[in-house]
Amino acid sequence: MATQELTFANELPLVNYGKDVEREIAVLEAAIRVNADLTGQYNPRWLAIKLLENDEDILEQVKKHSDAAVLFEKVEACTARLRKVYDDEVDIIIADRRYGWIHGLVQETVVRSTQNRMTFSDRIDRIVTDRVLGIPIFLLMMWFVFKFTTDVAAPFLDWIDGLIAGPITKWVVDLLALVGLSGSWVESLMVDGMIAGVGGVLVFVPVLMSLYMALAVLEDSGYMARAAFVMDRLMHVLGLHGKSFLPMIVGFGCTVPAFYATRTLENERDRILTGLLVPFMSCGARLPVYVLFAAIFFPENAGTVIFSMYLLGIVVAILLGLILKNTLFKTNHQGSFVMEMPPYRIPTLKGVWINTWERTSSFVRKAWTLILGTSVVIWVLLAIPVNSSNQFAQINVGDSAFAAVSRMIAPIFTPAGFGNWESSGSIITGFVAKEVVVSTMSQVYEVEETAEEEVEPTTFLEDVGGILTSFVGATVDTVKSIPLLVGINLFEEEEEEPMTGLMLAIEEGFRQSSGAHGKLAGLAFMIFTLLYTPCMVAVAAERAEFGAKWMWVSIIGQFVLAWLAAVIVFQGGKLLGLG
Repeated sequence: MATQELTFANELPLVNYGKDVEREIAVLEAAIRVNADLTGQYNPRWLAIKLLENDEDILEQVKKHSDAAVLFEKVEACTARLRKVYDDEVDIIIADRRYGWIHGLVQETVVRSTQNRMTFSDRIDRIVTDRVLGIPIFLLMMWFVFKFTTDVAAPFLDWIDGLIAGPITKWVVDLLALVGLSGSWVESLMVDGMIAGVGGVLVFVPVLMSLYMALAVLEDSGYMARAAFVMDRLMHVLGLHGKSFLPMIVGFGCTVPAFYATRTLENERDRILTGLLVPFMSCGARLPVYVLFAAIFFPENAGTVIFSMYLLGIVVAILLGLILKNTLFKTNHQGSFVMEMPPYRIPTLKGVWINTWERTSSFVRKAWTLILGTSVVIWVLLAIPVNSSNQFAQINVGDSAFAAVSRMIAPIFTPAGFGNWESSGSIITGFVAKEVVVSTMSQVYEVEETAEEEVEPTTFLEDVGGILTSFVGATVDTVKSIPLLVGINLFEEEEEEPMTGLMLAIEEGFRQSSGAHGKLAGLAFMIFTLLYTPCMVAVAAERAEFGAKWMWVSIIGQFVLAWLAAVIVFQGGKLLGLG
C-alpha cells in the first residue's frame, strides 16, 4: 500500500494546506469515511489529497469501488471551487504548500556550516539567473553559439561545396556518358535537378552540426534549464510562464516537435498562444538561408547578422504576444512555473555526439526524401517550355513553366526589393521546407553558371586524393578559426575565399531587382524567410494540435507580417539612404 499522510498521534495533520484547501479535504474525507471499502484500504485524509491532486493511479483504484461515481462528483466540485479561489491547478497549490512545509522543517532542524551552504551550482546561479544579468547573459550565450556555428563550420562548408560541385558531379556525368546518356534530359535531371537541389542543401550540414553541437553542450551542462527560469519573468509579461519558453527553445531546432511540446501546458489558452508564437523561433531549416545570404551581402559580419535573425524572431514573438494577450487572449490568469534546477556538469562527449547525430541525421534524411522529391518537381517545371517551339529540358531556365509562374507572383514582392522571379519562386517552394529555398536557387541559377565552368580531366584516384587533401585543409582551417572566437589570432591573416558562381548570381539578381540596393533586399529576404510559415510538415502538426481555425490564422498572419516587415525594412532603408 502506498505511503499514507503523516499525522500526529492525536490525528492532527503534520502539513496544513491552508484554510480553503483544508475545507475541501474535509468534505472529501467525510465522503470517503462513509465507504467501508475505501476506509479499510486507505487513510481517508491521504486519499482525499490524492484525489484533489488528480493522481491517475489512485483514480484507477478508486473506480473499482462502489459509489465511486458519487465520490468523483464531489472531487470535481471541490476542485472547481479551489481553481476559482486560486486561479491555478490544485496539484500545484498542494505541492507548493508541501514544499513550503518541508523548507520550514529543514530550516528549523538542519544545521549547515557556512562554507558548505553554497554549492558550486548555487554560486554560478547567483550570476546567470540574476534578475538584471540573466537575460543579457542568455543573449551573449546565443551570440557565441551562432558565432561558433558560422566561423568554425565555414571551412567544411567550402569543402562539401567543392566535393559536390566537383568530383561527385563529374563522376555522375562520366557514368551517364558510359551508358550513352551524355547531354540527355536524364543528365540534366541528375545534375541540374537532384545534385543541384539536394547538394545545395547538404552543403550546410557542417553549419547545422555545429549549431546542434553547441546547443547540446548547453543542454547537457544544465544551462538551458536556467534559460527557461530566466525567461519566466519575460513570459509573465506575455501572460504566460517559463514552461511556455521550453517549446520555444525546442523551436530553435525544429518547429514540429515544438508544437507537440506545448502539450506540457495544462491551460488551453496557454497552449494556443504559445503555438502561435513558436513559428517565430528560427528553426534549423532556416539557417542555410541565413548563412548563404549573410555570406553574400554581409561577409564581414555574417555571425552577427545570423544572430540578429534569431534575436529578431524572439523580439517579434514578444511584441505579438503582447498584442494577442491584450486582444484575443485577454485574461487575468497567471500560471505558476515550478521546476527543479539540475546541477551544472561537464557535458560528456558521447552525450553531445548522440544528440548532435540524431538531429543532423534527421536533417539528412529529409534531404534525401522531401527535398529530393521537391527538387525533381522543380526541375520538371524548369524543363517544361512555355513556348511550344522549344523542346523539353532543352530551354533556357527563364523560358520555363516555373519561371512563368514565378513571374506572376513576383510583383507581390517588388515593394520588398526581391521582385525577381528567381527569389519569388524560391519563396513559394519554401512553403514545402525552408531548406528548399536554397535548393531552388541552386537549380534556377545553376544553368547559367555551369556553362562558364571548365573541369580539367582527372582520374578517379586523383579525385579521391584531392578530396582527402581538401578535407585535411578544411580541418586545419577549422582549428585555426577556434582562437578567433575569443579575438585571438595565432596565425597569419589569409585572403578571403572568393564567392561561388551561385553567390555571385544571387547578388547580381538582387542588385538588379532592388535598384542597386542589393544589401537591403537581401536583408529583407532573410527577414521574410524568418517570419513566414516554417514548412508544410509544421502546418500539418499545427492543425493536429490546435485545429484548422488557428492553423489558418497562423499561416495568413505570418505571411502578412513577413511581407509588411520586409517592405518596411527595404523601403525604410531606402529612405534613410542605406544599402
